[in-house]
Amino acid sequence: MPNGTGTNGAEALLRTVAAAGVEVCFANPGTTELPLVTGLDRVPEIRAVLGLFEGVCTGAADGYARMTGTPALTLLHLGPGLANGLANLHNARRAGSPVVNLVGEHASGHRPHDPALASDIGLLADWASGWVRTSASSAALAVDGAEAIAAAATGRVATLIVPAECQWGPGEPASPVPVPRPAPVPEEPVAAAATALSRGGTGSMLLLGGPALAEAGLRAAARIAAATGARLMTETFPARAEWGRGLPAPPRLPYFPEQARAALDGVGELVVAGARAPVAFFGYPGEPSSTVPQGAAVSILAGAAQDGAQDVVGALERLADRLRAHGVAVPSLPEPTPPSGALTPETLAAAVAARLPDGAVVVDEGATTTLGYLAQAAAAPRHTVLGHVGGAIGQGIPVAVGAAIAAPERPVVALQADGSGLYTVQALWTQARENLDITTVVCANHGYRILQVELARAGQGQLGPAAAALTDLSDPRIDWVSLAGGLGVPARQVGTAEELTAGLEWALAESGPHLLQATL
Repeated sequence: MPNGTGTNGAEALLRTVAAAGVEVCFANPGTTELPLVTGLDRVPEIRAVLGLFEGVCTGAADGYARMTGTPALTLLHLGPGLANGLANLHNARRAGSPVVNLVGEHASGHRPHDPALASDIGLLADWASGWVRTSASSAALAVDGAEAIAAAATGRVATLIVPAECQWGPGEPASPVPVPRPAPVPEEPVAAAATALSRGGTGSMLLLGGPALAEAGLRAAARIAAATGARLMTETFPARAEWGRGLPAPPRLPYFPEQARAALDGVGELVVAGARAPVAFFGYPGEPSSTVPQGAAVSILAGAAQDGAQDVVGALERLADRLRAHGVAVPSLPEPTPPSGALTPETLAAAVAARLPDGAVVVDEGATTTLGYLAQAAAAPRHTVLGHVGGAIGQGIPVAVGAAIAAPERPVVALQADGSGLYTVQALWTQARENLDITTVVCANHGYRILQVELARAGQGQLGPAAAALTDLSDPRIDWVSLAGGLGVPARQVGTAEELTAGLEWALAESGPHLLQATL
């Protein structure tokens, strides 16, 4: 350990990343990371938030990054800790979220003895990170941290592996590394998109994703559609979309491949902005992977977030200007009203839309239950939607934690499927500990419904005992009200649309976290 007056590498690293604008560290550390833990005491500019599972930390960092556009830190314990967080790092990578992982490593002199927790951390990190480095010395650690922040700020997951001696040895803070602005899209793709959409007319489509779903991107896309006759559509699970009253509300590309093909039927010219050309989520016997009509031309105006930082909104605005497209009025839709009767996916979405506060953040991991939410919420008060872009389940409750810390003035509503919520239910404890203004609506159908639907689509008919058991969560039924209460979150069970509306009113009227078990 360093002497009482010197600065060690851990403190130098933390002071460096704080100077670069990092304000939060989502942590589940161990013995190897203790110098970083004590360093957080000496760098109060960084808020330390404890997660009880590493997947909570990485998911929360993702949610924070989506809301702020700036990196959050995670602090993870060796290879197993990183491994526990990889699923939500996959989601962060697919969302283009800036996240920096600090992963402790055994001291260099200790590793040759093959201690119990030894692993190839770099190999694990490579899978989900766009930037990986192992620090070589305590003197270099702060510089490595500055470069990790700069790498993440371009929309990547960066992982810095920190051997123990680099933390406890002497070090000095380093200057932040300048972060380049998103690169402007070259003129050629803009011109090609203008030609394609003009040529295609009503047989053309502009598919929007990533930054294109910011307000400025949506308005530019609406101008383009009005000028060319092209249809608009969003990617199936947007990383972040501005939504609600007064904004253009393109339909969502359906999840199931046959529905996606039907939605794209007749498209001869497809222009993609901030997304990738659509493919089915899974391969099926005898079916093509792409859902784009055969023979359709695909033009990439700007790539998806994980493909590199490009000025997607600027490209859409330049495209609209090239087409001499004027501003368009958004049709006025009737305000949503609270539904009545049985609790179904439709009435659940309608109740949330009707009671959503202005400026809220909706974190959507409702899976099959909330596939219709965006359509139902088009006339809801203006809000932000954070979707399940990566497909690795267990992101919803942690992402809500990060969003609430990033925007404490905005209420967060998490629409959470029950099966995937169980992967990271520990995040409710962090909500309670930090007193976060989050209302979690658990869509409790007591099964892995997506698997049941897929089995039915595959023509399996009546399920046998093994298949039925592997898709069923009803024996025993999971009591989310008790789970939430045990983790410090007040909770209620609701079973009708009216009860859900009343539950939302109760939860949103009080500060702090709440949970509603919506039994469908």
